[in-house]
Amino acid sequence: MFNNYKNITRLSSALILLMALTIYSCKKKEVIGEDPYAGGKQPLGIKFDNTLPDPALATQGSEVTVFVRGVKKYENDYKFYVNEIEATVLNLTDSTIRIVVPTNASTGGLSVVTKEQTFFGPVLNIDGKVSIDNTFQTNGATYRDNNANIYVSSINDISTLANGNSFVVGSFNNFDNRWTEKIPNGAIAQIDPNGTYIAPVPSDVNSVNFGKGANGVINTVTRLTNGANNGKYIVSGDFTSFNSTRPNRINISGITRLNSNGTLDSTVIDVINPTPNVLSKNRDTVPSFNGGVIGSIKKSFVFGDRVYIVGSFQYYVRRFYERSTYDTKIGDVVKMNQMACLKINEANPVDEGDLDLTFHYNSTTKQSPAAGNGSIRDAIQLPDGKLVLVGEFTTFNGQPANHIVRINLDGSVDASFNTGSGADNDISSITYNATTNKIMVAGLFKNFNGSAKQGVAMLELNGSLTPTFNFGTITTGTPTYAGQLNSGKIIVSGSFKTYNGIVRQGFMIINADGSLAAGYNNTGQFIGNIYKMIETTSGVNTKVTLVGFFARFDNKTFKSILRITLKP
Repeated sequence: MFNNYKNITRLSSALILLMALTIYSCKKKEVIGEDPYAGGKQPLGIKFDNTLPDPALATQGSEVTVFVRGVKKYENDYKFYVNEIEATVLNLTDSTIRIVVPTNASTGGLSVVTKEQTFFGPVLNIDGKVSIDNTFQTNGATYRDNNANIYVSSINDISTLANGNSFVVGSFNNFDNRWTEKIPNGAIAQIDPNGTYIAPVPSDVNSVNFGKGANGVINTVTRLTNGANNGKYIVSGDFTSFNSTRPNRINISGITRLNSNGTLDSTVIDVINPTPNVLSKNRDTVPSFNGGVIGSIKKSFVFGDRVYIVGSFQYYVRRFYERSTYDTKIGDVVKMNQMACLKINEANPVDEGDLDLTFHYNSTTKQSPAAGNGSIRDAIQLPDGKLVLVGEFTTFNGQPANHIVRINLDGSVDASFNTGSGADNDISSITYNATTNKIMVAGLFKNFNGSAKQGVAMLELNGSLTPTFNFGTITTGTPTYAGQLNSGKIIVSGSFKTYNGIVRQGFMIINADGSLAAGYNNTGQFIGNIYKMIETTSGVNTKVTLVGFFARFDNKTFKSILRITLKP
């Protein structure tokens, strides 16, 4: 199972390394760039000194002195750039250039262009309303393979607890570099409010202790807030065991329930023992939540006494313990395409995880309807319990649904969700803000319901486009995530290079009307994908924790998690 993760992380890490080699470094003595004299070009004698700009941290519109030699003789034929945006030069000497930092400049490298040659200098850090919160301390998420190679790994979800701590889940097995051979961080870890890893305390039964964790990927973690299982957690993804010491143990099918202390919610049952002399195989400890899928679960949601799951699967499976042995479990399989609803908080504990046949199930055919004709990439649950799914499909349950659909509580398509013609290409992510009541979608599309939207659209709860939001033009890449803050501002990330002609390297903050938010776009290059953000307040400032699969933010190295501060 992990081979796919290793291949993905190796490829991603290699790509990130290749891209990182083109990034300007903020180290004092490091100047990176192509050889300006390659291809037989004549040396021009231009060279940046090994000295940081003065000041090294500047604001947009302020004056900065840069130490560079050899430009004076080309004073009528050169341009000076701050992270690819041309700057106004106030004064030029044999050894310095004094510039005005462009209004739209962001953190990045300085450069001089003359005679069709480019000379790269140090990084100029731009101070603004967005900054990295250095009080958030973590080494992030990595995957350690059997050869001790370590790769950046993803954090797919983060859930804040009542005490302020958080659970993070993903594809990692080495969170905060805490891997050990006996107890790896199997796709789940606990951190405190400032990102510090919280190690289990073996002598404390109330201490959160995941043990070895999952043997695969966890995509979602959700705290149960009512009923007999109040305070426990549902985790879902693509894994077959949790904290198991038995090799090749397969007793979970992509979803299970954890106790409040992080241990597997389990029960002891009698099983068939074909070797009665081996008394230890008369009984087995199995998950109390008995239900799952053959495949992977992308998202799971809890609404009332039900768990709704969506993902890449075609079958629901439940263990038939009455006919199982200690070593082999018999499964009852039902064909369920991409969606299912599972029971929790049942009067009879044996029914926990059982399939709810009132959702997405045809009692005549004894299986689910067709669901989507393409994969589901992301999903949200609205306050009324309905699901909104996005992805690569163009029909759902046989009805037209161009990459987005809303699902009723019985699993049918909600025809009142008025997205019109929908998106003209794949939607990769969807988010919902309960304060603003807006839905944001991002992806490969260029048009949404006939309106030009280059990869990002804002929707009302009824599915219609928000008419006041107009997403601008991006170049060289696509948006992969858009999430609205409570203030109305929107965080957008992806692989793009510019927005409305302004350099924004993979990350930007825009206003509710789609324009760049003044003062909030000072940060430098971002490489990777954001999967989720958690917004909190600290005095007058807003703190936003970002998780996903990324390696750089503001030209600095991260491993899929960081927190930023937004000033008012």
